[in-house]
Amino acid sequence: MLKFFRWQKPFAFFLFVGCFSLQMTTSVFSQDEVPERPRRIYLDEFRPTPVLKVKEHILEQAKFPCVNVHSHPGRLSVEEIDEMVKTMDAANIAVSVSLDGKAGPEFADHYQLLAKRHPNRFIVFVRMDYIGDGAPDKPETWDVHKPGFGVRMADKLTEAVRQGAQGLKLLKTLGLYLKDLDGNLIKPDDPRFDPVWERAAELNIPVLWHCADPISFFSPTDERNERWEELYRHPEWSFYGEQFPSHQELIDGRNRVIAKHPETSFICAHMADIPEDLTKLGTYLDRYPNMNVEISARVAELGRQPYTARKFFLKYPDRILFGTDGVPPMSELIPHFRFLETFDENFPYEDNPFPPQGLWNIYGIGLPDEVLKKIYHENAERLIPGVKEAMNP
Repeated sequence: MLKFFRWQKPFAFFLFVGCFSLQMTTSVFSQDEVPERPRRIYLDEFRPTPVLKVKEHILEQAKFPCVNVHSHPGRLSVEEIDEMVKTMDAANIAVSVSLDGKAGPEFADHYQLLAKRHPNRFIVFVRMDYIGDGAPDKPETWDVHKPGFGVRMADKLTEAVRQGAQGLKLLKTLGLYLKDLDGNLIKPDDPRFDPVWERAAELNIPVLWHCADPISFFSPTDERNERWEELYRHPEWSFYGEQFPSHQELIDGRNRVIAKHPETSFICAHMADIPEDLTKLGTYLDRYPNMNVEISARVAELGRQPYTARKFFLKYPDRILFGTDGVPPMSELIPHFRFLETFDENFPYEDNPFPPQGLWNIYGIGLPDEVLKKIYHENAERLIPGVKEAMNP
């Protein structure tokens, strides 16, 4: 019995201390003084400010002269284009590719504006023209629905190249919006476009193709969708439902085109629309030597997987090009340079106070100089006619 009480002494002591602590707690906070639970806030009110202290490298220019292969100066006034060029100068962007050239009479106006006002600073791609001489509000009159469309569009491409175009741009219209006269979506690998792909090869110009959108846009907009808040703000960006193809169906259709036309160079926009699965993207690059990718508007996805992304960039340095999308100000260029050139940690990928592409920060992948040079300008010089001459006038 004595042993039993000796064994219980420490227990009794801790029980006493616990009771004393409880009494102290209740004496500090009476029942009426217990702090209230913080108010519930909406997701779009949440602004977590990291207290993490790590090194920062705020890079306002690329380490080497670079080519922005994805920009949209066609949306700008003349004065705004001038400001864009000033930002290019400050950021060491030697050349920007305008993807806003419209096939037909309007192409020359856009091309001449950029070429005369800012010589050697812009390369212009022409867009696929589905409407032709038809009425925009009457799809039944559109050229794409008439026999021989592919050859006519190929001839338009030839004429645009004669006027200065150095590539063809394809929007996600093909596959997600463009419908035949029966109301069915036209697939990316529809054979009516084959003459266009063939002509691009003959003209030795690349096709820059935006085929799909983030995978999350093809999933239900529910509590499991990691981009719910973005889709809540932009419900028109959701492609979930029977009326749309799946994400993989679009990718497969585009890939069949790439496989069918091995002499045509394709630059697949936005990391080929599958930056969420770089292993799968790598199998495509291995399979299709005429397929290339550019990083525009996907630094958010790449930067949250820095180990995987760095391995990918080191494995495929000859197949990746620099791009931003839109006409970013310096504040939006900085994350691109930090991602590619530094090992910075946990920094925002966008200057928007509410991140537009997901509630996370990104990390740098610190690429070596020989890889940076290829991504910034050497790959563009190889794939896009006129770039090398523009950079070395």
